[in-house]
Amino acid sequence: MADIPNPKFSRRGFLKGAGVTAATTVIESANALARETKSALEHQQAVGPDAFPIKLSVNGQEHSVTIEPRYTLAETLRDNLNLTGTKVVCDRGSCSACTVMLDKTPVCSCMTLAVDVGDRNVTTIEGLAHGEGLHPIQAAFIEHDALQCGFCTSGMLMSCASLLERNPKPSADDVRTAISGNICRCATYPRVLEAVVAASQSKGA
Repeated sequence: MADIPNPKFSRRGFLKGAGVTAATTVIESANALARETKSALEHQQAVGPDAFPIKLSVNGQEHSVTIEPRYTLAETLRDNLNLTGTKVVCDRGSCSACTVMLDKTPVCSCMTLAVDVGDRNVTTIEGLAHGEGLHPIQAAFIEHDALQCGFCTSGMLMSCASLLERNPKPSADDVRTAISGNICRCATYPRVLEAVVAASQSKGA
């Protein structure tokens, strides 16, 4: 009986061969997925809710806008109503530069969908002044130099104005709490505190 050849297998050779096979399979799968994705994108049509009309009460005036449901209040104010005083800085609700008031409650407009506003009144930085007369907090910010680069200023003003609406005579701790979510990279917090205290003492605040 003839001897059956005994092939020489090594652990290293086996693992090497298995690795090559696995790598080849992964590459082929990735290529197939890429081809499918490309084909899907080439033939895909945009889907989703269409834009529809809503009404917003902003600074005491009613506005009709046609927007997609995904539009935030900040985008709608800036893009549709041209109220660019509302600033979008972080666009994720962490800096409060986009603060506006909904029925005198401060909110981050970049995190608020316009369709969720409903019949609540929106007050933006443009709505604080009365004609040529500045709101006391605006005048106090100027007097006490409580602003520098300006990125945070409109949101900071809205948070402070909202505080004065709720509490005409706030303490220093009240002010610190009210602006705790407003990030000022120029670190003008002490002057903001001075401005709010001064505004609270002015006539009509």
